[in-house]
Amino acid sequence: MPMKKGIKNPQGGDRGVLCNRSAEKLVAAARDKASIKGLTHKFYRYPARFSPEFVKSVIELFTDPGDSVFDPFMGGGTTLVEALAGGRHAMGTDISELAAFITQVKTTVLSKKEIASLERWRDRLHEKIRMDEEVKGFEDYIEKGYYRHLNKPDTWRIRKAIEQTLRSASYIRPYTKNCAAFARCTVLRTAQWALDGRRTLPGIAEFRTILHAHITEMLEGAREFHKKVKAHKGNICPKVIALNRSAIGIEGESMLKNFKTPKLVLTSPPYPGVHILYHRWQINGGKETATPFWIADKFDGSGEAYYILGRRGEKELSTYFHNLMQSLSSITSVCNEETWIVQVVAFSRPDWQLEKYLATCKNAGLIEYKLPTLAGKADGRLWRSVPNRKWYADQKGVTHGSQEVVLFHKKT
Repeated sequence: MPMKKGIKNPQGGDRGVLCNRSAEKLVAAARDKASIKGLTHKFYRYPARFSPEFVKSVIELFTDPGDSVFDPFMGGGTTLVEALAGGRHAMGTDISELAAFITQVKTTVLSKKEIASLERWRDRLHEKIRMDEEVKGFEDYIEKGYYRHLNKPDTWRIRKAIEQTLRSASYIRPYTKNCAAFARCTVLRTAQWALDGRRTLPGIAEFRTILHAHITEMLEGAREFHKKVKAHKGNICPKVIALNRSAIGIEGESMLKNFKTPKLVLTSPPYPGVHILYHRWQINGGKETATPFWIADKFDGSGEAYYILGRRGEKELSTYFHNLMQSLSSITSVCNEETWIVQVVAFSRPDWQLEKYLATCKNAGLIEYKLPTLAGKADGRLWRSVPNRKWYADQKGVTHGSQEVVLFHKKT
């Protein structure tokens, strides 16, 4: 089918969906450093998360309302949220139970009745957080080590506040699974603020205040998301599915058979060789804790390598690139020749890893395209600084891992 002039293929011909003006808009969105806001995006600070403005621009330029968008490494669910808000069907997978939980909460359209129930729960919460009351019922998590580093003199009060808030969520009336999951997510966000990467932990009075503010802000985001998604109901009624599973073998996933072939795959795979803690927080001077899984009511016994496709210290990252090859091959299998695959990746050693990454994409049946507006500039690819990095990453300054590249591919 004829295509508009735009992204250039390796042989120099023009094939694509972007004109130069649209490409410039995409570049500006990719490099936008504005704080993340709007919809349900601030429900949790997931590591290496997408810029919503960039995601929105990519979705609008490569798809139309009613198309399907797929993110096989969905992380915090930004792609799925923006797809649904734009009237697209959204599919996502992630190997992390925590990522699946966060994405499911962020893509749930709460009813007005559920929002009202959560507001009443919020307004009574200050009575529930009391340091003179014990809370039981989390013994399984205690036995499995999820309370590690939480019984110290400077952390036990925050731990107890988390317990009491989680327990209070069971008394939301009327109770629904959506309300319970949302309540857990508010605790997850506030606990992350209180514990992760903090030099000085807050007191209980401040914890209560911030928790109340987070719930209020998240309910406003839920209302905005509800309005955006429902605006398309008469014509499209966007569907969503967020699965806790690997991208490898996704072509055999029965639950995806009810979705159309994705018009766009927009994702950010684990970065080769870059240290990112997807599954842990760092407290008490950088000590790792699995607290987020406990708060989300999930179990996790896997190490870092499980979430980043292989050990980052391995020579030539052989396991990483083997698993990447399998993942991309499966992803390619659920696409057709009209599907655009847009990836955002960073490298610890781009001098050799970028070339190997592109070779893996080619071996998986993909061909790279470049933005015409960047022709003649550096390597002709769209590079961007990683926004909203954590404090311990910022301390290192500009490193290879603090720069991401946006790659555009199609099925050969």
